[in-house]
Amino acid sequence: MKLHNCTSPTRDLKVKVLADIGAALSSSLDLEKSLNSILDVLSDSLEMKRGTVTLVDPVTNELRIEVAQGLTKKEKERGKYKIGEGITGRVVETGEPMVVPDIETEPLFLNKTKARKELEQRKFAFLCVPIKVGNKAVGALSVDHLFKGSISYEEDIKLLTIIAAMVGQAVKINELAAKEKQAVVAENIKLRQQLKGKYKFGNIIYSSPVMETVLEGTRQVASAQTTVLLLGESGTGKELVASAIHYSSPRADKPFIKVACAALPENLLESELFGYERGAFTGAGERKIGRFEMADGGTLFLDEIGDLTLATQVKLLRVLQEKEFERLGATKTVKVNVRVICATHRDLEQMVKDGKFRQDLFYRINVFPVNLPPLRKRKEDIPLLVAHFTHKYNKQNNKTIDGVNRAALDLMMAYEWPGNVRELENVIERAVIVCQKELIGPKDLPPNLAQIEVCVPTGGTTLPEIVESVEKQKIAEALQKHKTQRKAAKALGLTERMLGYKIKKYGL
Repeated sequence: MKLHNCTSPTRDLKVKVLADIGAALSSSLDLEKSLNSILDVLSDSLEMKRGTVTLVDPVTNELRIEVAQGLTKKEKERGKYKIGEGITGRVVETGEPMVVPDIETEPLFLNKTKARKELEQRKFAFLCVPIKVGNKAVGALSVDHLFKGSISYEEDIKLLTIIAAMVGQAVKINELAAKEKQAVVAENIKLRQQLKGKYKFGNIIYSSPVMETVLEGTRQVASAQTTVLLLGESGTGKELVASAIHYSSPRADKPFIKVACAALPENLLESELFGYERGAFTGAGERKIGRFEMADGGTLFLDEIGDLTLATQVKLLRVLQEKEFERLGATKTVKVNVRVICATHRDLEQMVKDGKFRQDLFYRINVFPVNLPPLRKRKEDIPLLVAHFTHKYNKQNNKTIDGVNRAALDLMMAYEWPGNVRELENVIERAVIVCQKELIGPKDLPPNLAQIEVCVPTGGTTLPEIVESVEKQKIAEALQKHKTQRKAAKALGLTERMLGYKIKKYGL
């Protein structure tokens, strides 16, 4: 290729230009921003005007302008070429640079952008080099240089070729980042689908009528936007039910953000919920997005809301009512669309009376209260839960335990379970690890269970027979204690109709 002449940049200037371009590429992962910075360097330092980066569209296999100096959006959109078409298309096709000393007289120059209106007054040389990834040309870098007669363009082409190689690496990194982002998005979609299956109501383990009554209500409220308040002792499954509500709602594809209010120090809780601006307090070096913003469009689960300070309760009330707040240290109001599910083991009504919980906030979150019963009031669920946890920890520990024997189950049915389902899960996990036989026995249980006195129900050896025996015994005890069927049914978590059916069934 015969190269014509123009003034060439000095060595020191080339070093500075390459350093500036390297800095531009490393300063941002935004390809368009980096490319615009490169074109600015070429224009300011080398007087190379109308810098343009054209890339091959992987879908259409056409060349399209990625960035260009001095072109409008419409002019850029017009700049599309087939590979081999025009100067740019020829450079990409051959992988070789081209120099056109006087672009006004070059038939290969197509001027598709229609942006060159001053050609009559000034003559330009057109320099175009391929952008390569490996040995493959993926685009072209082109610039205009004022025509200055017979001085070599060779040094300019060498410099532009080096710059194009740097751009090629940036394009490659951008492609890899885009593929990685697509993979992350696909993985997130997959995980969300798995979470929907894992946390749906059908995966909550129970057989007791009291749990059926509770879950019937939560299924109904799942599709609404209503704030839900989950009440119950620690370990009763409030977080599991909150997850089921979210993943059964129209917000299932949006974030489900959990906040353990009791686990965060008082001085950190507010910043965790609402975020903060840089410099809001000592150590706040950067802006931080709070949990409310993270949950925008989705659901925020506030576990142990009874542990919030009165000052934080005021801000929470405003978010629930107005759907807006300010980050710490900010004056700008942030609007959010978040459904809130709250949970607590505390007696909020008593806390309101004691002045420890705001009455207006209590009424705002108590729109749809759900009382989760403790395990001691749903002992019919214990055999199913035992089977579920045994299977779970068999898989985790590569064991093949078949279940529990009659003596161990009797101990579990007699125990009061102050730690509820969470305690039962921990007991089974330990038992699976220490058990050396096919069935878990009393000696595999913790001492506080193994040593309790058991009143063994009469009749039956299968799980359904044992459950019926326990149910009969509990109904008899409730009738004796409460005297009337109405009060007994309420204590057992049954309707009067259901209790009447069971009384008839057991001949009580």
